[in-house]
Amino acid sequence: MTTRMPTLFLPHGGGPCFFMDWTAMGGPADAWDRTAAFLRGLIASLPERPKAIIVISGHWEEDAFTASTAAQPEMIFDYYGFPPHTYELSFPAPGAPALAERIVELLGAAGLPARTDATRGFDHGVFVPFLLITPAADIPVVPLSLKRDLSPEEHLRAGAALAPLRDEGVLIVGSGMSFHNMRAFFSPAATQPSAAFDAWLTEAITAEPDARWAALAHWAEAPAGRQSHPREEHLIPLMVAAGAARDEPGSRPFTDNVMMADISAFRFG
Repeated sequence: MTTRMPTLFLPHGGGPCFFMDWTAMGGPADAWDRTAAFLRGLIASLPERPKAIIVISGHWEEDAFTASTAAQPEMIFDYYGFPPHTYELSFPAPGAPALAERIVELLGAAGLPARTDATRGFDHGVFVPFLLITPAADIPVVPLSLKRDLSPEEHLRAGAALAPLRDEGVLIVGSGMSFHNMRAFFSPAATQPSAAFDAWLTEAITAEPDARWAALAHWAEAPAGRQSHPREEHLIPLMVAAGAARDEPGSRPFTDNVMMADISAFRFG
């Protein structure tokens, strides 16, 4: 019998940060070491090895929830100005077309707009963290888009619709950043807002389920909410992960301060 999988929200870092000398970006060389160690230990922290992984990346938006049916997803190097070798990274994990079709069926049954895309590959919100999480690239991965309106309530509902997959050995992962204000990184302007929002977010995640849902649906009203996310595409993957564990506890298994900002990962179930 398959054990129910938890769901996760992970910080995917800055560009290809784990695979380069970060001093080139103005930070210390060890800036991302703790995040990298957390990601490398992720599979071992699960109750069993996933049969497949759904990744909702902050770098893919469509007008409807869209699941990739690509059998061998290609690389999408959607970052700019990094060292040449970072455009040669390879993450040859297989896709899972049948799972993508099932995702669309579940979302549609919940009254949510959903479709497939036969060509979508792995953007850096997928391949950068998963090169550390599953370096052998031996677990099928299905990219799932955000819906472009970035409605927190609708993404919570999308997660709830996908919850049955957790009992089928599927790991649901939101890949983003708990703080994502590009103008504030590397400056004191990130320090206080990121700490305030991280404290609020941690309290919301660890609250009882109904209170958590309500808080996340109104995240923009949180202390330093909009300072932390001028645009929320890197936060909304969290809603899918939270919604998929609607009645289960949430926790913060990892936190660090990088580029003068607090960043955290969250786990449900």
